Amino acid sequence: MPGRRDDLTRLRAALTAFFALDGFVFAGWVVRIPAIKEQTGASASALGLALLGVSAGAVVTMTLTGRLVRRYDSHRVTVACAVLLCLSIALPPLTHSALALGVVLLVFGSAYGGINVAFNSAAVDLVAELRRPIMPSFHAAFSLGGMVGAGLGGLVAGSLSPTRHLLALTVTGLLVTLVAGRALLRIEPLAPSERTAEEEGAAEKEGAGRRPDRRTRRLVVTFGLIALCTAYGEGAMADWGALHLEQDLDASPGLAAAGYSCFALAMTVGRLTGTTLLERLGRTATVVAGGTTAVAGMLTGALAPSVWAALFGFAITGLGLANIFPVAIERAGALGGPSGVATASTLGYGGMLLGPPAIGFMADWFSLPAALTSLAVLAAVAVLVTVATRRATVPA
Repeated sequence: MPGRRDDLTRLRAALTAFFALDGFVFAGWVVRIPAIKEQTGASASALGLALLGVSAGAVVTMTLTGRLVRRYDSHRVTVACAVLLCLSIALPPLTHSALALGVVLLVFGSAYGGINVAFNSAAVDLVAELRRPIMPSFHAAFSLGGMVGAGLGGLVAGSLSPTRHLLALTVTGLLVTLVAGRALLRIEPLAPSERTAEEEGAAEKEGAGRRPDRRTRRLVVTFGLIALCTAYGEGAMADWGALHLEQDLDASPGLAAAGYSCFALAMTVGRLTGTTLLERLGRTATVVAGGTTAVAGMLTGALAPSVWAALFGFAITGLGLANIFPVAIERAGALGGPSGVATASTLGYGGMLLGPPAIGFMADWFSLPAALTSLAVLAAVAVLVTVATRRATVPA
């Protein structure tokens, strides 16, 4: 029906805007971390502890947001978390100690974790309604928002104080939330979410001890582990890629900085073409092909003897990993509803947080190039898990 199609089109546009806003705001914060560190006078270790506030807030909230989505629906929770995200991004420049910064970042991380579960749950319902694998397009919007946020942040860093810059992000974010939020709240949550909520509520009342429930939980955790294996690579590349190029391959600082840009740009391109790829190959083949590509790319990036070969490897890695995380989250949501999205997101973002420190420890024990090969190992694990469980999951 034309009216129904129009609603779905508006819903897709609104969700895309929120995904892009999330990436834009988060990247804007990340590029101002050095200035915030200087302002608070925090040592490197104190800053590291303060930054754990983002991680702690996100992980804790992700485990709770599934219940909020079932009670209030994903649209309302998305808008509420977007407002909190935009307001909290203005707070870090107002702090003058590592402790105060950590408390503020706990709030910011809570909003970040909550909105990720909420809009991924809404996106899962839309994928089911449209019967098209469009999940990568939403994550491409997140990547594009992050690239724009980081680029603009770098341009204004020399002319705007962190206070003015992040306040501008608040104003911009609230305006986007006003427009996209009004559109989102005018559309009723889609039926798949409602059915999942009813089923889960009935299961809770009956004790949830039936075999299908246990099987579903195992499969959701499996998809979460696949998301963890690939998100580990994203976190590690962001923190260690440039250092590898500069320290091990003697790249200039400017050329070294291009390492993550190559990775992020390739990942964005991969996600923009993800729907077409999924329609042609199916989910299982896409994950297997992507993971295999990422293994080859990361081995090249970590072990190549020249800067340009390493940059090529980073780009190939980005292409390979691009669609695995969105597919894993979408499958977990299709199986477990909002709780499935929450579980897989928690595991996935846990991998993103685990990557950088794990690489650091391994670099001390062995070397940075050897440590970076762990990205290839985990990408291979994601492939093996996908192949081993392909018959147990929903059809590709």
